[in-house]
Amino acid sequence: MGCGMGKSGAKPKKHDKVNISIPAAIRAAVLIQRWYRQHVARLEMRRRCTWNIFQSIEYAKEHDQIKLYNFFGHLMDHFTPASRERNLISHIFHENKVCRDIELERYFCYKSIEVTESYTGPHLSFPMTFCGVSKLVESFKHKQQLHARYVVQILGETWRLLRNLPNINHVYVCRAKEITICGDLHGQLEDLLLIFYKNGLPSPEKPYVFNGDFVDRGKNSLEVLLILFGFLLVYPSDVHLNRGNHEDHIVNMRYGFTKEVLGKYRVHGKKILGLLQKIFSWLPLATIINHKVLVIHGGISNVTDLNVIAAMDRHKYVTTLRPPKTTHQKDTGGKTKKGRSEKDVGLVDGPHHGFTTPGWERDHPRRQLSWSLEEELKKRRRMAWFDHSYGEMMRSDSDSDSESGTGTDADEWKQIVDLLWSDPMPQNGCTPNEIRGGGCYWGPDVTQAFLGKHNLQLLVRSHECKQDGYEFCHNRRVLTLFSASNYYEVGSNRGAYIRMGTDLVPHLIQYRASRTCRDLSLRQSVGWVERSALRALRERLFVHKSDLISAFQEFDPNSTGMISLKDWACATEKVLKLGLPWRTLRVQLISTTEHGLMNYQQWIKELSIREPTLQISDTSIMETIYRNHSNLETIFQIIDADHSGSISFEEFRQTWKLLSSHLQTDISDDAIKGLAQSIDFNKDGSIDINEFMEAFRLVDISAHA
Repeated sequence: MGCGMGKSGAKPKKHDKVNISIPAAIRAAVLIQRWYRQHVARLEMRRRCTWNIFQSIEYAKEHDQIKLYNFFGHLMDHFTPASRERNLISHIFHENKVCRDIELERYFCYKSIEVTESYTGPHLSFPMTFCGVSKLVESFKHKQQLHARYVVQILGETWRLLRNLPNINHVYVCRAKEITICGDLHGQLEDLLLIFYKNGLPSPEKPYVFNGDFVDRGKNSLEVLLILFGFLLVYPSDVHLNRGNHEDHIVNMRYGFTKEVLGKYRVHGKKILGLLQKIFSWLPLATIINHKVLVIHGGISNVTDLNVIAAMDRHKYVTTLRPPKTTHQKDTGGKTKKGRSEKDVGLVDGPHHGFTTPGWERDHPRRQLSWSLEEELKKRRRMAWFDHSYGEMMRSDSDSDSESGTGTDADEWKQIVDLLWSDPMPQNGCTPNEIRGGGCYWGPDVTQAFLGKHNLQLLVRSHECKQDGYEFCHNRRVLTLFSASNYYEVGSNRGAYIRMGTDLVPHLIQYRASRTCRDLSLRQSVGWVERSALRALRERLFVHKSDLISAFQEFDPNSTGMISLKDWACATEKVLKLGLPWRTLRVQLISTTEHGLMNYQQWIKELSIREPTLQISDTSIMETIYRNHSNLETIFQIIDADHSGSISFEEFRQTWKLLSSHLQTDISDDAIKGLAQSIDFNKDGSIDINEFMEAFRLVDISAHA
């Protein structure tokens, strides 16, 4: 008593260890946090996988497009002018001729187009004013259509203005005003209107740079163009438009702009398209801000030179899918010189950098009709330019002396192709862009050398859709900017634009134009986009079903009908070549397995794709239609030279002969005739193109369930 500790609950010393149990509430919070992080990580994995599907399919379609136009270029280059195949597609290239100014002024004349009393849209006066272009914006916001007379007037005024602009616009910002830079819009009027709502309309105090790809894919490409042209006319020193790879009349045939214009202006649509073809060739190629920031649509290569770009005649390059043609002419002294034919200017029959084979013209003179199309294509593919390194290709092209092209034109054309089609890559070097089929991939070392050579600090480019609307790369010296939100599907990506002041630091603003998407939770948004991507992927799988079954059978030597999931993934990638994580996607694509094996015949049936109900005996021709749906539509539009929307049985047969030559397949005349008769619903001897394409559109049954 009196010596020990009087209380059993005495305080421990400072350094004693104490076991304190974590309260249940904290443990629960930790578990919830862990679960939530895992949930978000799974959603992010699904989101990235979905993104890969969309992007892989998009680039595969672009590659198909380039291959088709390489084929057209081959017909133009290596078949005599009298050949039937050449005549079918020659008009899309002959329209590239350079006209005299007086002829173009007559072409842009609008006075013969009358505005009737029944017209309820906006009435414009010229020269354009801010009030007039504001009225135009409001009318488009309320889905009104501008009269063809005013459309032609706007295009004519724009053409006259663009002809006086340099290839590279130089812009200066000061403390009093920032400049706004926008990326691809792709005909999405909702995005453009949202940018104006958030950032303000263009004005001398609020200058803008729009970085190409104004058209295609979206349903309001013409409205977007007319608004941009309107502001350009009102503020020519404060609105700057760069050309993109979709400002090209041949690309427009595949991606919707041609169809949109002809649908909205049935009488004057062809004239409007012709005017736009001239305007696109006069769009500037780049913008430089305060001598330090370069804004271009696509990218650069290891040979890009701004001095060459600044000095070229950009309007010669009406399409980037083929270089401009030069011809040999005789001067008054009888000596041969290289000049431009008034009849046939616009194309070069020379090496096609970025799209075809180097040195082809030098080693292969023009063939006669006795040399078959199939033999030509077989030899051409063996010598495909993809087998050469980028540097070797450049040297080969520069050394070639094709019979009808000049070295200067070929070099200039390469510069434009790289500006409009190239993409950055994380590795050093410069290689051909095999995924898109045009331009190149360039690395950080090329960026550093290029910026150092021209004393620049930042390169802003567009051309690639990014999930967040933007992406930095190459040590933050290259910024990709994409302004079309919900590009693949509602919720697939944000759009973004930047504001830049005198410090030349880009301040990013992101947005989503769709109200539907803003109301969705993260899980709902990911699920919505994922279902859309899987629908597109299932269609892609279905149209290759014969090739897939053949590939699966290689892993099934005993014909059991079953293969492993690993073999399924290998075979699927071998056929589709999309570079997707198939073993990850199997959960969404394969519903049933047995002991790690899957029944591939049953799996094909379970793809939930409904075929058309037309009775066509030749199943191979059906698969060809499914697999080449976009190519067929493009060829139809090319052969339909008068844009009437219908073609004769003979033109239909010629379309299929072109496609079969391109694909190196044999489709009999009887099969083509049977197909034509089955689709000629009113039996008038002609085929409506839209009805034909719609009749063979695949339907995802699961989407309608």
